Amino acid sequence: MKPTKWLLGAAALFASAAFSVAPARADGPIVIKFSHVVTDAAPKGKAALKFKELAEKYTNGKVRIEVYPNSTLYKDGEELEALQLGAVQMLAPSTAKFAPLGVKQFEVMDLPYLFPNQAIYDSVTTGPFGKKMLGMLQSKGITGLAYWDNGFYVLSANKPLIKPDDLKGLKLRISGSKVDDETLRTMGALPQIMAFSELYQALASGVVDGAQNTASNYTTQKLNEVQKYITTTYHVHLQYAVIVNKKFWDGLPADIRAELEKAMDEATVYNNSIAQKENTDALAAIKATGKTEIHDPTPEEQKVWRAAMMPVYKSAEGRVGKAIIDEALKATGQAQ
Repeated sequence: MKPTKWLLGAAALFASAAFSVAPARADGPIVIKFSHVVTDAAPKGKAALKFKELAEKYTNGKVRIEVYPNSTLYKDGEELEALQLGAVQMLAPSTAKFAPLGVKQFEVMDLPYLFPNQAIYDSVTTGPFGKKMLGMLQSKGITGLAYWDNGFYVLSANKPLIKPDDLKGLKLRISGSKVDDETLRTMGALPQIMAFSELYQALASGVVDGAQNTASNYTTQKLNEVQKYITTTYHVHLQYAVIVNKKFWDGLPADIRAELEKAMDEATVYNNSIAQKENTDALAAIKATGKTEIHDPTPEEQKVWRAAMMPVYKSAEGRVGKAIIDEALKATGQAQ
């Protein structure tokens, strides 16, 4: 029997992991490979570079951060396995990526209109609920360090999206979240799982008809150039979790880890301080081109969008768990 592609890939990762999990050598700096899937110009990309700057400064060169943006090291479908095996030490994936690891509770973060506004999102992710969620990753060999904000989703296509029925029959790219899949199918769309790095070409060639993402991700990946219409539904919040290989992290000298935590705290504040402005600026830039029409739903239209997506809460209970959904609603002030 020939080895499968997955086995060959896993073997390669194990081989590289043998040299990566051990934290340090006496004759050189500790190297932390930080892989992510957006460009350096996106809020997450800028924050990764800010972390690199601060980490190397605070450790006096005892740590070297190698940042690999835009899927140059691993595609978003491969990076979590690489982290668990130790081939890469740090990632910042969307929280939707954790369900396939067996931490299905993270799908609660993708429920539509879970976060009524930015202030509530901030309080939830920095509070007990957000910390509890990150703690669930420990059993998977992962330590969660922080949430990096990227704002709320808009919807796009090459036809106007004024009401939920306008999504019927459209192939829309999603990152892989089961909740996203169910939400869009509820409105008649056809969700397509696809790596973020492949989205521009897929939109340009018509492989998919549209997408959902934050405004800043549209401009940094030039997605707006191949989408004629954007609707600011703001239905789901996109957040990344900065995570590290637990064995690597626990094996660091305590003083080094403390300096890295300090750098991460400051990089997190930086990321979250620019994310909202970057999205506002991105929408303004898209509008200024005159090539993409932006529709801001009226309060009545927004109610229709919300009502169309609400059935996913019930359908998600069996997989995500009613208890965690109720806990999330309580944390966001929406408990029934």
